[in-house]
Amino acid sequence: MDFTERSTRVYRTKQLFTKEELAAREGLCVHEEPPFCSAACPLKLDVREFVRLCAAGDFTAARAMLERITPFARVLAAGCSAPCAAACRLNEVGEGIDIAALERAAMRYGAPKSGRGMLRFRKKKRAAVLGAELFTLSAAAEFAQKSYPTEFYVPQADAADLVRACAPFLSEEDCAAEAARLKAMDLKVHYGAQITRELYESCRQSADILCLSRGAAKALEPAAEPDEVTLLCEALGALVRPAGEEDVLTALTDARRAGVSADRIAQGMDPATLRGEEGAVTSRLYTDLSGVAPSRRKTAGHALPTAEEAQSEAARCVQCSCTECLKACPYLRHYAKSPRLLTREIYNNAGIIMGDHMMNKALNSCALCGQCSVVCPNGFDMAEICRRARENMVDTGKMSLAVHEFALYDQIFSNTEALLARSQPGFERSEWVFFPGCQAGAVAPEAVERAYSDLCGRLPGGVGIFLGCCGAVAKWSGRTELWEETRALLANELAKLGDPVVIAACPTCAGVLKEAGIPKVRGLWEVLLEIGLPDTAPQEGARVTLHDACGARGDHALQQAVRKILHGLGCEVTESELSGDKTPCCGYGGLVSCANPKMAKEFAQSIAQSAQGLPVVSYCMACRDRIAREGVKSLHLLELLYGADAGSPPGLSEKRRNRLKLKERLLKEKWGEDLAKRPLGFGLTLTEEARALMEERMILDTDVIAVMQHYHDTGEAVEDLDGGLLVTRMRLGNVTFWAKFTEDAQGYTVHRVYSHRMTVETR
Repeated sequence: MDFTERSTRVYRTKQLFTKEELAAREGLCVHEEPPFCSAACPLKLDVREFVRLCAAGDFTAARAMLERITPFARVLAAGCSAPCAAACRLNEVGEGIDIAALERAAMRYGAPKSGRGMLRFRKKKRAAVLGAELFTLSAAAEFAQKSYPTEFYVPQADAADLVRACAPFLSEEDCAAEAARLKAMDLKVHYGAQITRELYESCRQSADILCLSRGAAKALEPAAEPDEVTLLCEALGALVRPAGEEDVLTALTDARRAGVSADRIAQGMDPATLRGEEGAVTSRLYTDLSGVAPSRRKTAGHALPTAEEAQSEAARCVQCSCTECLKACPYLRHYAKSPRLLTREIYNNAGIIMGDHMMNKALNSCALCGQCSVVCPNGFDMAEICRRARENMVDTGKMSLAVHEFALYDQIFSNTEALLARSQPGFERSEWVFFPGCQAGAVAPEAVERAYSDLCGRLPGGVGIFLGCCGAVAKWSGRTELWEETRALLANELAKLGDPVVIAACPTCAGVLKEAGIPKVRGLWEVLLEIGLPDTAPQEGARVTLHDACGARGDHALQQAVRKILHGLGCEVTESELSGDKTPCCGYGGLVSCANPKMAKEFAQSIAQSAQGLPVVSYCMACRDRIAREGVKSLHLLELLYGADAGSPPGLSEKRRNRLKLKERLLKEKWGEDLAKRPLGFGLTLTEEARALMEERMILDTDVIAVMQHYHDTGEAVEDLDGGLLVTRMRLGNVTFWAKFTEDAQGYTVHRVYSHRMTVETR
């Protein structure tokens, strides 16, 4: 199959999800939900941040937060009923944070806000407030802060008397401070006013916004129409409350609501609609408290804590947040975005018709392993979103072929030149077929050969061999056409073998084969448990760290089978923190190593760092290979069982050669067939520098051989005068490969290689 590069002149788009589907997916992520303490606060204080500031000793910033949510922060600090403290998650394991004490500490130890603030233009609409209670005191201040010319009528003689009447629980010091704050407001207060029907009517005529205290409304009730007063009060948030002591938090909250009502009335809009989210809310935020030890409060009762006590109390806060997926997944940590935000950006990326698709690299950097769906309390599946996004971008011609081309042609190589599907010698049909997976043949071909010989000798009915790729590459890259071709190839070749039971050595292969519709697929490790371990299995094991393959996620029988085998080998198995279904990907899955090598390295490093200095045993050959590249001793279970340590991880070209050599050896040793090789007509040497560049840039030996064969046949080259090297090139498919070399009697020595995808035309 040939692939064509995307065209920059094709303007097509295809909706990734419907709005309803997008909303359903986004709704699963609770990362942005408020913590329970903040959700419980009707004044919308960001309690988590407030407590963090107190823990840091920044009481001035903490005080500023209180002063932003209410005009009279001292009143709030002194009388707040603190529903946030009751909602604190620490109550589940001990005592919750004493947030009310922290509010008092912030107002005492924090410096007041300085400066005159923003210049505001006074509004044309006017407000009048009648009666003295905490609600109307705060409402008048809210109106004034919103730049409404406001007149406040109260029976008290001065500001101190007014504050004392509205907040009798304040200390004399706090009362004086709040009185001074009242005097500094752009607010006209009429002291000694009598609330009469005449005043009420006068205010109705002169003011656009009218607000009454509970006492004022009651005093006017015999003269005014009760329904009219009640309606007015409700529209402004001034609900006529039952007699009794006024709740501080409710009064201050209602005053804020009255400010919103004032804005809507001033704009000629219904004050009861489109008000946004007001008051306390419910939160779905998840916070793991399993590692939180119980603790008790550092404060005592209603007393003012010292600054040190307040800091110590605030330091108990665990800063509730849901970061389960970010803690587990290197991909999400790398992009430092919640799944909700990343999903929205990927969705928008699919809708771009012209221009750069900036999220293509991000959606191609996901390993598609599904770890997020396991660690997320709501099962958010980032893999499903990225996989569908890749298919979308391929369908609309917006996915660069360069991202996955090497892997796509590697799959095609596995299923053409390196393909081998034969029944066991002496059998026309196979009861079983061994499917080691393309990476097993590439990394540890000797272990594959020994395992196949062992199965042939111990399983009845004939054991065939199927060397090829399951099609995971096509699925991961979003190439549905190639995936369908691979499914047909698998079904056709297995039918020739008699539709045997497939023994898959790779858990990813097992899953993909099942998805391809192959009816009979079993894991190698379960089969070995049934027939017994091979004679080559060591009797005395060692201490090892087990890395579960992400392809085995959800397959608990397979996970347990591997553990039983390791225990049967006498190994002392150490489990990493993220094991079983929570295991991370090694960076091979989802073709991350092709799209974003740096990201793939972060995946592998996260596993290597959790090895605790022990050798890592895995049962996915890609995992074995990528972990070994991080300098950690890494073995595949096949290598342990059959005594065939493949050693250092092979390079890309060596992996290709290993697959071909495995095929050639099996054909020769099992079926007596010898594949003749055509030797090169020239000598070729690759320097260490050239090989390192080939590995970094995904250039194969065969690519370099083709370039040098082209030069050998045509003699076309130019001389690099600076370096004294000859330079030649050849275009293979969508890529032009270049080689810088020297020539002597023995042949050619290639010093440097590179490639590009542009087409150079000369006229």
